[in-house]
Amino acid sequence: MEHWLTDIINEYGYMGILFLIALENIFPPVPSEVILTFGGFATTTSGLTIGGVVAASTVGSVLGAIVLYVIGLQLDVERLEKIVDRYGHVLRITRKDIHRADAWFDKYGPWTVFLCRFVPLIRSLISIPAGMSNMNFGLFLLFTTLGTLIWNVVLIYLGASVGSSWDTIVEYMDLYSKFVYVLLAILFVALIFLYIKKRRKK
Repeated sequence: MEHWLTDIINEYGYMGILFLIALENIFPPVPSEVILTFGGFATTTSGLTIGGVVAASTVGSVLGAIVLYVIGLQLDVERLEKIVDRYGHVLRITRKDIHRADAWFDKYGPWTVFLCRFVPLIRSLISIPAGMSNMNFGLFLLFTTLGTLIWNVVLIYLGASVGSSWDTIVEYMDLYSKFVYVLLAILFVALIFLYIKKRRKK
Protein backbone atom coordinates (compact mmCIF):
# COMPACT_ATOMS: atom_id res chain seq x y z
CA MET A 1 0.00 0.00 0.00
CA GLU A 2 2.89 2.34 0.77
CA HIS A 3 4.06 2.36 -2.86
CA TRP A 4 0.51 3.04 -4.05
CA LEU A 5 0.20 6.03 -1.74
CA THR A 6 3.55 7.53 -2.70
CA ASP A 7 2.84 7.00 -6.41
CA ILE A 8 -0.41 8.97 -6.13
CA ILE A 9 1.35 11.83 -4.34
CA ASN A 10 4.13 11.90 -6.93
CA GLU A 11 1.57 11.86 -9.76
CA TYR A 12 -1.11 14.23 -8.49
CA GLY A 13 0.64 16.42 -5.91
CA TYR A 14 -1.66 18.46 -3.67
CA MET A 15 -4.86 16.92 -5.06
CA GLY A 16 -3.45 13.45 -4.46
CA ILE A 17 -2.66 14.34 -0.85
CA LEU A 18 -6.12 15.85 -0.33
CA PHE A 19 -7.80 12.76 -1.78
CA LEU A 20 -5.70 10.29 0.22
CA ILE A 21 -6.18 12.08 3.54
CA ALA A 22 -9.95 12.33 2.98
CA LEU A 23 -9.93 8.61 2.21
CA GLU A 24 -7.86 7.93 5.34
CA ASN A 25 -10.49 9.64 7.48
CA ILE A 26 -13.32 7.58 6.04
CA PHE A 27 -11.31 4.33 5.93
CA PRO A 28 -8.89 4.48 8.92
CA PRO A 29 -6.72 1.52 7.76
CA VAL A 30 -5.23 3.90 5.16
CA PRO A 31 -2.13 5.22 7.05
CA SER A 32 -2.00 9.01 7.34
CA GLU A 33 1.53 8.71 8.73
CA VAL A 34 2.82 7.54 5.35
CA ILE A 35 0.90 10.20 3.44
CA LEU A 36 1.98 13.09 5.66
CA THR A 37 5.64 12.19 6.18
CA PHE A 38 6.14 11.37 2.50
CA GLY A 39 4.31 14.58 1.63
CA GLY A 40 6.82 16.43 3.81
CA PHE A 41 9.72 14.68 2.11
CA ALA A 42 8.23 15.49 -1.32
CA THR A 43 8.62 19.20 -0.54
CA THR A 44 12.41 18.69 -0.67
CA THR A 45 12.40 16.96 -4.06
CA SER A 46 9.58 18.64 -6.00
CA GLY A 47 7.70 21.89 -6.41
CA LEU A 48 5.43 21.10 -3.45
CA THR A 49 5.68 23.45 -0.48
CA ILE A 50 5.17 22.69 3.21
CA GLY A 51 2.35 25.24 3.40
CA GLY A 52 0.64 23.70 0.40
CA VAL A 53 0.93 20.15 1.75
CA VAL A 54 -0.38 21.28 5.15
CA ALA A 55 -3.34 23.04 3.51
CA ALA A 56 -4.20 20.13 1.20
CA SER A 57 -3.96 17.51 3.95
CA THR A 58 -6.00 19.60 6.40
CA VAL A 59 -8.77 20.25 3.88
CA GLY A 60 -8.84 16.55 2.98
CA SER A 61 -8.99 15.53 6.63
CA VAL A 62 -11.82 17.93 7.45
CA LEU A 63 -13.81 16.80 4.40
CA GLY A 64 -13.45 13.17 5.48
CA ALA A 65 -14.46 14.07 9.03
CA ILE A 66 -17.58 15.85 7.75
CA VAL A 67 -18.63 12.70 5.86
CA LEU A 68 -18.43 10.63 9.07
CA TYR A 69 -20.17 13.39 11.05
CA VAL A 70 -23.10 13.27 8.59
CA ILE A 71 -23.21 9.47 8.94
CA GLY A 72 -23.38 9.96 12.70
CA LEU A 73 -26.32 12.34 12.27
CA GLN A 74 -28.28 9.47 10.73
CA LEU A 75 -27.74 7.45 13.93
CA ASP A 76 -29.26 9.93 16.36
CA VAL A 77 -30.47 9.13 19.87
CA GLU A 78 -34.01 8.33 18.77
CA ARG A 79 -32.82 5.66 16.32
CA LEU A 80 -30.47 4.23 18.94
CA GLU A 81 -33.39 4.02 21.37
CA LYS A 82 -35.33 1.92 18.85
CA ILE A 83 -32.32 -0.39 18.47
CA VAL A 84 -31.99 -0.68 22.26
CA ASP A 85 -35.71 -1.37 22.64
CA ARG A 86 -35.31 -4.31 20.27
CA TYR A 87 -31.84 -5.65 21.14
CA GLY A 88 -30.98 -3.98 24.45
CA HIS A 89 -31.71 -7.11 26.47
CA VAL A 90 -29.04 -8.93 24.48
CA LEU A 91 -26.48 -6.13 24.64
CA ARG A 92 -27.44 -5.30 28.23
CA ILE A 93 -27.85 -1.65 27.29
CA THR A 94 -30.77 0.55 28.31
CA ARG A 95 -32.12 3.88 27.14
CA LYS A 96 -30.62 5.38 30.28
CA ASP A 97 -27.15 4.28 29.16
CA ILE A 98 -27.65 6.03 25.81
CA HIS A 99 -28.83 9.26 27.40
CA ARG A 100 -25.94 9.18 29.86
CA ALA A 101 -23.40 8.79 27.06
CA ASP A 102 -25.12 11.50 25.01
CA ALA A 103 -25.08 13.91 27.96
CA TRP A 104 -21.38 13.20 28.54
CA PHE A 105 -20.56 13.96 24.90
CA ASP A 106 -22.67 17.14 25.02
CA LYS A 107 -20.52 18.32 27.93
CA TYR A 108 -17.05 17.21 26.80
CA GLY A 109 -17.60 16.68 23.06
CA PRO A 110 -15.49 19.52 21.63
CA TRP A 111 -12.38 18.66 23.65
CA THR A 112 -12.93 14.95 23.04
CA VAL A 113 -12.96 15.58 19.29
CA PHE A 114 -9.81 17.72 19.57
CA LEU A 115 -7.79 15.28 21.70
CA CYS A 116 -8.89 12.21 19.75
CA ARG A 117 -7.40 13.70 16.59
CA PHE A 118 -4.02 12.58 18.00
CA VAL A 119 -5.09 8.98 18.63
CA PRO A 120 -4.64 6.46 15.78
CA LEU A 121 -7.88 4.90 14.48
CA ILE A 122 -10.01 6.88 16.96
CA ARG A 123 -8.91 10.15 15.31
CA SER A 124 -11.15 9.37 12.36
CA LEU A 125 -14.01 7.49 14.01
CA ILE A 126 -14.64 10.16 16.68
CA SER A 127 -16.57 12.13 14.06
CA ILE A 128 -19.39 9.55 14.14
CA PRO A 129 -20.36 9.98 17.84
CA ALA A 130 -20.01 13.75 17.35
CA GLY A 131 -22.72 13.53 14.71
CA MET A 132 -24.79 11.09 16.76
CA SER A 133 -24.90 13.54 19.67
CA ASN A 134 -25.85 16.40 17.30
CA MET A 135 -22.77 18.31 18.38
CA ASN A 136 -22.82 21.90 17.17
CA PHE A 137 -21.40 21.73 13.64
CA GLY A 138 -19.40 24.94 14.02
CA LEU A 139 -17.69 23.64 17.17
CA PHE A 140 -17.09 20.27 15.54
CA LEU A 141 -15.49 21.96 12.54
CA LEU A 142 -13.34 24.23 14.73
CA PHE A 143 -11.94 21.55 17.04
CA THR A 144 -11.55 19.02 14.24
CA THR A 145 -9.60 21.54 12.16
CA LEU A 146 -7.37 22.58 15.08
CA GLY A 147 -6.52 19.01 16.07
CA THR A 148 -5.98 17.96 12.47
CA LEU A 149 -3.81 20.98 11.71
CA ILE A 150 -1.45 20.24 14.61
CA TRP A 151 -1.18 16.54 13.69
CA ASN A 152 -0.51 17.36 10.04
CA VAL A 153 2.03 20.11 10.69
CA VAL A 154 4.09 17.92 13.03
CA LEU A 155 4.28 14.93 10.67
CA ILE A 156 4.85 17.00 7.53
CA TYR A 157 7.66 18.97 9.15
CA LEU A 158 9.23 15.74 10.41
CA GLY A 159 9.06 14.27 6.91
CA ALA A 160 10.67 17.39 5.44
CA SER A 161 13.35 17.47 8.16
CA VAL A 162 14.58 13.89 7.80
CA GLY A 163 14.40 13.90 3.99
CA SER A 164 14.93 10.52 2.36
CA SER A 165 14.75 8.88 5.80
CA TRP A 166 11.06 9.77 6.07
CA ASP A 167 10.15 6.09 6.37
CA THR A 168 11.97 6.03 9.72
CA ILE A 169 9.29 8.36 11.08
CA VAL A 170 6.65 5.96 9.77
CA GLU A 171 8.30 3.12 11.72
CA TYR A 172 8.22 5.15 14.94
CA MET A 173 4.60 6.13 14.30
CA ASP A 174 3.78 2.46 13.74
CA LEU A 175 5.19 1.65 17.17
CA TYR A 176 3.17 4.52 18.64
CA SER A 177 0.01 3.17 16.97
CA LYS A 178 0.58 -0.35 18.30
CA PHE A 179 1.14 1.01 21.81
CA VAL A 180 -2.12 2.99 21.59
CA TYR A 181 -4.01 -0.05 20.27
CA VAL A 182 -2.85 -2.12 23.25
CA LEU A 183 -3.93 0.63 25.66
CA LEU A 184 -7.32 0.89 23.96
CA ALA A 185 -7.79 -2.88 24.14
CA ILE A 186 -6.95 -2.90 27.86
CA LEU A 187 -9.29 0.04 28.47
CA PHE A 188 -12.08 -1.65 26.52
CA VAL A 189 -11.77 -4.88 28.51
CA ALA A 190 -11.65 -2.91 31.78
CA LEU A 191 -14.81 -0.97 30.87
CA ILE A 192 -16.66 -4.17 29.99
CA PHE A 193 -15.58 -5.74 33.30
CA LEU A 194 -16.72 -2.68 35.28
CA TYR A 195 -20.00 -2.53 33.38
CA ILE A 196 -20.79 -6.21 34.01
CA LYS A 197 -19.84 -5.86 37.67
CA LYS A 198 -22.12 -2.86 38.02
CA ARG A 199 -25.02 -4.64 36.34
CA ARG A 200 -24.62 -7.67 38.61
CA LYS A 201 -24.76 -5.48 41.70
CA LYS A 202 -28.06 -4.02 40.47
